[in-house]
Amino acid sequence: MMSLNHTSFLNNSGFCGSCKKSLLFSRLQRSPVSHVRIAAALGSSSNKGTGDRNVSFSVEAAVKNMAAVELVDSESAVAGGVKDVYGEDTATEDQLVTPWAVSIASGYSLLRDPHHNKGLAFSEKERDSHYLRGLLPPTVVPQDLQVKKMMHNIRQYQVPLQKYMAMMDLQEMNERLFYKLLIENVEELLPVVYTPTVGEACQKYGSIFRRPQGLFISLKEKGKILEVLKNWPERNIQVIVVTDGERILGLGDLGCQGMGIPVGKLSLYTALGGVRPSACLPVTIDVGTNNEKLLKDEFYIGLRQKRATGQEYAELLHEFMSAVKQIYGEKVLVQFEDFANHNAFDLLAKYGTTHLVFNDDIQGTASVVLAGLIAAQKLVGGTLADHRFLFLGAGEAGTGIAELIALEMSKQTNVPVDDARKNIWLVDSKGLIVSSRKESLQHFKKPWAHEHEPIRDLVDAVKAIKPTVLIGTSGVGKTFTKEVVEAMASLNEKPIILALSNPTSQSECTAEEAYTWSQGRAIFASGSPFRPVEYEGKVFVPGQANNAYIFPGFGLGLIMSGAIRVHDDMLLAASEALAAQVTQENFNKGLLYPPFANIRKISAHIAADVAAKAYELGLATRLPQPDDLVKYAESCMYSPAYRNYR
Repeated sequence: MMSLNHTSFLNNSGFCGSCKKSLLFSRLQRSPVSHVRIAAALGSSSNKGTGDRNVSFSVEAAVKNMAAVELVDSESAVAGGVKDVYGEDTATEDQLVTPWAVSIASGYSLLRDPHHNKGLAFSEKERDSHYLRGLLPPTVVPQDLQVKKMMHNIRQYQVPLQKYMAMMDLQEMNERLFYKLLIENVEELLPVVYTPTVGEACQKYGSIFRRPQGLFISLKEKGKILEVLKNWPERNIQVIVVTDGERILGLGDLGCQGMGIPVGKLSLYTALGGVRPSACLPVTIDVGTNNEKLLKDEFYIGLRQKRATGQEYAELLHEFMSAVKQIYGEKVLVQFEDFANHNAFDLLAKYGTTHLVFNDDIQGTASVVLAGLIAAQKLVGGTLADHRFLFLGAGEAGTGIAELIALEMSKQTNVPVDDARKNIWLVDSKGLIVSSRKESLQHFKKPWAHEHEPIRDLVDAVKAIKPTVLIGTSGVGKTFTKEVVEAMASLNEKPIILALSNPTSQSECTAEEAYTWSQGRAIFASGSPFRPVEYEGKVFVPGQANNAYIFPGFGLGLIMSGAIRVHDDMLLAASEALAAQVTQENFNKGLLYPPFANIRKISAHIAADVAAKAYELGLATRLPQPDDLVKYAESCMYSPAYRNYR
C-alpha cells in the first residue's frame, strides 16, 4: 500500500522545482501493484455520514488528478547529494509546505504500525506476502518468547521511570505484545504503568515526551472541539478518560502533563477489563496551570498561563461534553479523572443526568474501599452498621467513600441514609467537621457536619470519636503517626486502618508502621503497594485498595449492557462482586482484596453484576439480556494474541 502521510514535505502548490512525471511512475512501478494506494489527508469532509477526512483512491485516478503537479527534476540534488524528491530542502523559509510521504503499507510501514506489528513473530508466509523479507532477521519468534524477552529486558532497569518509559515505547511499537506482557505480569507491571510510577512520569512528562498518545484539547480549540475530536483516527469510541490535570494523584496541579493519567487508566481498561484499545480515547483538557514551576520550565508542553476558571472553564467543558455525545453517541463512557474537588463534584452533578459519566476519584475509590470493608467483616465479625468510621481527608475520595458506605448501611439495615451518616465522621485541614462549622463548609462536606465540640488534631479525634475504622484520603504522608495508630489499637482488638493516599510518598503510613505500632493486630490496606511485612515471626501481606480492581470491570459492564447512565446501585453491585472474590486463603494472609493475578476473572464478575443492575434498573439498551452475564463478559474481552494475516 502506498500512502501520503505526515513524514515529509511538499509545497502546497505541488512538487517543488522543474520535474519529470517519469519519476513518480518509476516509484509507483517499483511498488507491488496489488498493494499500491495513494491516500491524502484532506480538509473537513462534507460527507456527514462518516465525517472521515482520510480519502483513498486508485493509482490511476491519483495520477490523473496529479496532472498539474510538478515533479522534482531527478538530476537536482541538495543536502549532500540526496535528491530533494519531496521539495523539503528547496522550499524557502517563507514558503508553505504540505506534510506528506510515500510509503508501502506492507513492509517497512507495517513494522511501524503498533496495531498490526508483530516484530519477529511474523510467519514465513506473512514475510513473503507482506514484503517483509530483508526487513527482519530470519528467525521467527513466537509471542510467548517475545514476552519472556521483554520481561527480561524490563527487569534490567533499576529505576521505575525507566521501566515505565520502556513499557510506553513498547505500547507505541507493538500494541498486542504490550497488553499480553501486562496481562500476564500484572502484579509486577501494574506499579510501573500506573501508580506509583505514573505520578513521577506526569511530573517529568515534558522532559520524557516523545509521541502523543491522546487528544490535547486546549483553550485554543474553543469553538472547534468537534473538529478536534474528528482528528482522532478511531470513530467507535466506547470509553474516554479525561483530566484537566489540576489534581494529579497527590501531586497537585500538573497541567497538561497530567496526560499520563488517562493513558495509564485506559491501558488498564484494556489489560484488566478487556476493552478494545481502539475503543479507548485519552483526553487532556488544557486550561492552563497555576504551577509556577511548570510555567517556568522550558520543557513544559502545555499552555503557559494561569488556569481559566468560571464561565470560560465551564463553556469549554460543556462544548467538550456536547461534542463527545454528538460524535460518539449517548453510550460512550466519560470518566472524569483527577479534577480538583470543586470541579469534580460540579461536573458529576451537571452531566450525571444527561451523559454516561463516572468519576473514579469519587465513585471508583468509594466502590473499592467499600468492597474491602465488606470483606473485612469476615475477619472482625458483624456488619457495617456495627462500625464507627473516621476519615482523615474530606475531598472527592473521602466524601465519596463516606457516602457509599452510608448507602450500603442503609441498604443492609433499612434505615434512612441520613441516619447511616451519623456513624461516619470526617476530619479536614481545619479539624473535625462539626455542625458549628456548617456555614463555612463546601456543599459536599455539609452532610457530614455532626453535633460535637470542635477538635483540631487527628489523635484527639480518634480518642473522642472512638472509631473502629480509620481511613486516610488526605494526600498528606505520615499523618497516621505512632500515637494515632496506638490509639486505634487501644480502642479495638482488630483496628481497620486504610491509608489510601497516592503515590507511596503521600501514604498516611506504611504497612510496616501499621502492623508494628498495632502489635500485629491491624487489618491494613493502602492505596499504593507495600511489600509483605514480618512482625514477631508472622508474615503480613498488605492489601492494596487500588481502583484498578473496580473501574475496568465496571466500565466493561456498562459497555456490554449498553447502559446510558451510571446509578449508585451499580457501584454497590461492583463492591459486593469484588468482596465476593476474596477467598479464605486471602483472609488467612490478612488480605482484604484478591490477588491481581486473577484480575480478568474478577473484572468479568464485576462487569456481570454491574450489567445485571443496569438491566434491572431499565438503563440497559443492548437487548435481550444474555443468560449468563459472566460468560458474556469473558467473551467480550479483548485478546492480545497475534492475528494471522493473509
